[in-house]
Amino acid sequence: MNTGYKGGFNTKIHMICTNENNPVIFSLSPGNAGDAPCGRELIKKLGKQKKQRYLLMDKAYEGDDTRFLNQSLNFKPIVPPKSNRKSPWIFDKVLYKSRNKVERLFRKIKRFRRIFTRYDKLDSIFLFFIYFAFIFDSLLRVNRP
Repeated sequence: MNTGYKGGFNTKIHMICTNENNPVIFSLSPGNAGDAPCGRELIKKLGKQKKQRYLLMDKAYEGDDTRFLNQSLNFKPIVPPKSNRKSPWIFDKVLYKSRNKVERLFRKIKRFRRIFTRYDKLDSIFLFFIYFAFIFDSLLRVNRP
């Protein structure tokens, strides 16, 4: 995957996962890119769902465009509105608490210093080590007694 930019210290990882052990899809973006457009690209890659599914998201993805895309693809967005939103919506706070599973997955891959510190200058090398971290973590889970 060549995104046309160099990696480095400000590279962002955007991810969709089912729980703290299973990444579904992820991508990289430069640090100066907005979160919401990158998140919408990942959601589009998932495609339209047969039955409605919940999609728990960070506040960075709470924009109207992202919410409408989710609804058009049969996802129910679970995201709190920003505090300065003029017309906030009601969201399931209990369900939103399980969003920490995504953060747990990020914490697992950031155990690897190379990912945590983002030493790699090329996005392809950085991406390789993210895949390596996922593979290593899954092997550890398989071999646990």
